[in-house]
Amino acid sequence: MTGYTHRGRASARIIAAGAVGLLAAGALTACGAGSGGAADSDVDDPTDRTLTVYAAASLTTTFEHIAEDFEAAHEGVDVELSFAGSSDLVAQIQQGAPADVFASADTANMDKIVADDLQAGTPADFASNTLMIAVPPGNPADVASLADLAGDDVNLVVCAPEVPCGAAAERVEEAAGLTFSPVSEEQSVTDVLNKVITGEADAGLVYVTDVRGADDKVEGIEFPESDSAVNVYPIAALGQSAEPELAQEFVDAVLGQGGQEVLSDAGFAAP
Repeated sequence: MTGYTHRGRASARIIAAGAVGLLAAGALTACGAGSGGAADSDVDDPTDRTLTVYAAASLTTTFEHIAEDFEAAHEGVDVELSFAGSSDLVAQIQQGAPADVFASADTANMDKIVADDLQAGTPADFASNTLMIAVPPGNPADVASLADLAGDDVNLVVCAPEVPCGAAAERVEEAAGLTFSPVSEEQSVTDVLNKVITGEADAGLVYVTDVRGADDKVEGIEFPESDSAVNVYPIAALGQSAEPELAQEFVDAVLGQGGQEVLSDAGFAAP
């Protein structure tokens, strides 16, 4: 699976099963045992449930927080989060991956889910995000504007065009009348950010929320052309979910006051 998975708190509980009358006696007879002592076995608590949420990589920190709050409010529920580029997640869902909820970093990838009738109900927009230039601390390449990213002396990293942050980068590139020559195109915005953090790139086009979440590991540079490429994030429960009511409750948690506060604190804007 592309990306990585975050496992919520362990929710499985072990209960002891005592020997029961004739069943235990029958088992002992079959084994030629000479005593009728009880046998312990591990079984799953039938009330434990797992909810699998596929979410765009740029939602990693916020959805981990929302998932923890959701688990605290739903005893016995374990939220399993899988993060990757939205296009990769869509492909996995189309191939039958067992996801219950999908949160995309743009409407184009959610439209693919709707076109295949894989959603349950109408997707809801829950946040928006804009691009920002990320550079290593100290800005060694002296990047000051979007135009600087088109220079031959700047090692630029962007997302691949099929990924929402890559599509947004193409829109700002076109709006500014520039031509970028990136040294690499990554499959998620976190991959772009990591290349800047490690010094493998002089600059990368990521989201405002990524720069904020990286703290002092990168510096952020705003540019006016970002207004031409605002990404709106939709979320939907999936029709294949084995836990449809729980899936919708998670969607509602993201749309609700608590979820919106988490997203706002991370730098996301209203949709």
